[in-house]
Amino acid sequence: MKNKNKLILVLLVGFVGLQFSRPEKIDHGMRTQDLVNVPKEVNTILRSSCFDCHSSEANLRWYDKITPANFLVNSHIKEGRAALDFSNWSSWPKPQQNSTIYYAINKVLSGEMPIPSYAAVHYSAKLNAQQVEILKNYALSLSPRKVADSSQVNSSGKQYNSWIKGELKHPTVKPSPNGLEYIPDYRNWKAISTTDRFDNGTMRIIFGNDIALKAIQEKNTNPWPDGTAFAKTAWKEQMQKDGSITTGEFIQVEFMVKDAKKYEKTKGWGWGRWKGNDLKPYGDTPDFDKECIECHKPMANRDYVFTSPLYLISQLKKIQK
Repeated sequence: MKNKNKLILVLLVGFVGLQFSRPEKIDHGMRTQDLVNVPKEVNTILRSSCFDCHSSEANLRWYDKITPANFLVNSHIKEGRAALDFSNWSSWPKPQQNSTIYYAINKVLSGEMPIPSYAAVHYSAKLNAQQVEILKNYALSLSPRKVADSSQVNSSGKQYNSWIKGELKHPTVKPSPNGLEYIPDYRNWKAISTTDRFDNGTMRIIFGNDIALKAIQEKNTNPWPDGTAFAKTAWKEQMQKDGSITTGEFIQVEFMVKDAKKYEKTKGWGWGRWKGNDLKPYGDTPDFDKECIECHKPMANRDYVFTSPLYLISQLKKIQK
C-alpha cells in the first residue's frame, strides 16, 4: 500500500512539473466575423466545427490548456490555420470562397476532417448527417447546373470522342515557362481518379503513368517516387435532360512530374498547365508555379498531392480474393 501511495505521489509531482513546460503561445482570442455571403445555418456549422483550428478564434476548454494536451492542441491550430484560415474570408474573391467551401466539404466527406483525435474530445467539432447534408446542398447551390441544349451536347460529344481516339494532336506544343515539356501520350496512361468540382461546374480525370501505378499498387505514395507523373484533364460539366452529367468543352490539362533533386526548389515536383484546344502554356514567367505550390500547400504532409487514387481493378480482385 505504501508503494502504491509513493507511485501516486511521484506521478502527481511529475504531472505538476510538466505544467511548467508550455507550448509556444498562440493568439486564441480574436473573434472571427461571420462569413459574408454565407447562409446563417452554414455559418453556425462552420463556426462550431471548424473555427477552433481554422480561424483566429480558438475556444479552448480547460483540458486543452493542460500539458501535454496543450502541445497537441496547439499543433492542431497551427497546422489548421496554415491549411485554411476562415479569418481571411472577406478578403477573398467569390471564386476563392466557393473553392474553399468545396475543399472544406470534401475533407469532411472523406473523413479527414475533423481530425478524429481532435473530435474525440471536442464533441462540437463532430458533424451529424443533417449538418453534412446542409453543407453539401449549399456547395451545390454555388454553381447550379443547367440542362445543355442539343447543339452543345453534339458539339462536346464530337470533341470528346476525338480526344478519346487521340485525334486531337498538335505537332508542336510549346513547353511551360518553367521549362516543363508537354507530354503528348498521357492519354495512354491509366485513369486513377476523378473529381467533380461542383463549385465551378467542371469535372476532372486524373491519369498516372506506369511509375505512379506501381507506387499505388505497392502503397508507396508518400512520398511518391521519382519519375511519377500525373495528368489532370479538366472539362466543363454538361447536364443531360435525364440529370446525368457528361463532359462538355475541354478546358485544360495539368501535369505534375516528380524529381526530388531536379525540382528541389519547387517542392520536388515540376508543374505545368496547357489551356484550351490549342494547348497554350499557362504562365507569363518561369516562377508562375509558385501559385501551383501555394494551392497544393495544404497537402504538404501528402507530398503535395490532392489525388487519392481509386482502387485499380487488379487491386479490387486481390481484395475480393
